[in-house]
Amino acid sequence: MARFWVCLAGAGFFLGFLVLHSRLCISPVLRKFAFKISWRTKEFPYRLDVGWPKHSEYFTGATFCVAIDSLSGLVYIAQRGDNIPKVLVFTEDGYFLRSWNYTVDTPHGIFAASTLHEQSVWITDVGSGSYGHTIKKYNSFGDLVQVLGTPGKKGTSLNPLQFDNPAELYVDDTGDIYIVDGDGGLNNRLIKLSQDFMMLWLHGERGTGPAKFNIPHSVTLDSSGRVWVADRGNKRIQVFDKDTGEWLGAWDNCFTEEGPSSVRFTPDGKYAIVAQLNLSRLLLAASPPVGSIGNCSVISTIQLADQVLPHLLDVSGKTGAIYVAEIGAKQVQKYVPMNSYFPSFGS
Repeated sequence: MARFWVCLAGAGFFLGFLVLHSRLCISPVLRKFAFKISWRTKEFPYRLDVGWPKHSEYFTGATFCVAIDSLSGLVYIAQRGDNIPKVLVFTEDGYFLRSWNYTVDTPHGIFAASTLHEQSVWITDVGSGSYGHTIKKYNSFGDLVQVLGTPGKKGTSLNPLQFDNPAELYVDDTGDIYIVDGDGGLNNRLIKLSQDFMMLWLHGERGTGPAKFNIPHSVTLDSSGRVWVADRGNKRIQVFDKDTGEWLGAWDNCFTEEGPSSVRFTPDGKYAIVAQLNLSRLLLAASPPVGSIGNCSVISTIQLADQVLPHLLDVSGKTGAIYVAEIGAKQVQKYVPMNSYFPSFGS
């Protein structure tokens, strides 16, 4: 009989705890506590593809950036170093295809913007030589097609257009171009250009307030028409309306230790993937709904080895795989989504 009352009391205590928990979950304090717990305990829903690439010996420099052409299944990697090929081309399966080194000085960011009619690769160049401080468009074989900026001359001018250490760009499906200009140079700008390179809107002031930047390092778009900028020096991600340039909000609660160096979204639009360079860490955060930016909510993290230094990353629009350019490890690694988390992604 005594055992019965002990069991009944235990069940009552557990039920009371559940009721109390459900009510307290409304509290911001408890939500903050739960966020901290989930930060450390949730499994990262990707696994490392240890067999990618098939021939890693082609990594002969510091790998700064990577871009995925999901339409053709190609992976472009830009690396720095003397007397080495600056751009490597692999298949998404990991087979090496070719390399090229034409008119590339010191690559920083890379983007593949292919359509059914054209395969193009854009590279931001922060070098001090005759090709530096420019953004250049190539075809898939490395032939130079277009140059934005004043080659070999840094500056702040908008007419003619000049850059100083342009960090990264993103080209949307319409051909419009979003540029973050300012990897520690004169400029701290977010620029939107039309497909014929006309200025559409600009945020270009250094500072800590809304729509101001301190080392804008990475830029991407989500499926809701919002522009996301990794404002690395200010330890936040800022968000803007794609069409008007209106400031929509910022995430800063996830980056108290270090600012974000790269940001991309999963193909289903549900998650943002963020790299933190010096912490050697990747974050998976929940995307906010349309009309609300809110606070950053980390679903899970993956801690890489010390000094791996994930600089910029890209995500395959077809498979959802994450490709991470690691300047410390001098390699690019591929992380494959687990089917139990992302059943809609291809294998």
